[in-house]
Amino acid sequence: MYKRILVPLEHSHYDDVIIAHVRNLARLSGASLVLIHVADGWAARNIKQLNLRESEEMQKDRSYIEGLGASLEADGFSVDAILAGGDPGEEIAAAADREHCDLIAMSTHGHRGIADVLRGSVANVVRHISMVPVLLVRGPSSPKKTTS
Repeated sequence: MYKRILVPLEHSHYDDVIIAHVRNLARLSGASLVLIHVADGWAARNIKQLNLRESEEMQKDRSYIEGLGASLEADGFSVDAILAGGDPGEEIAAAADREHCDLIAMSTHGHRGIADVLRGSVANVVRHISMVPVLLVRGPSSPKKTTS
């Protein structure tokens, strides 16, 4: 089935949805996971060309993705964690090729109409430029609230 699954994360509550789904899929197929977060701020987009250091935001993103990777490894998964910089759609598609992934599994916000035009859709870019199959799992519009 699948051997290596790329999981783009955005450091939001949408990540919980795709991680829960991918845990089951990876367990069933025995796939390893490649977590990727694409920082797209000014520093992240120019870090290589201008030889910049990671911004505070990038450092937090790295800590987040590495922590999530460590948690998944503790649960028995083989995990690589990547912090990339640049255009999210392009970086995700490139990482899928570079990391030899045979599936991209990502959450979506479910924007419709004008919201997609105004905000764009990373999932839409990925599905148009990547030759790797893309699994889209729709996340909730707001985080679930817990009751005491």
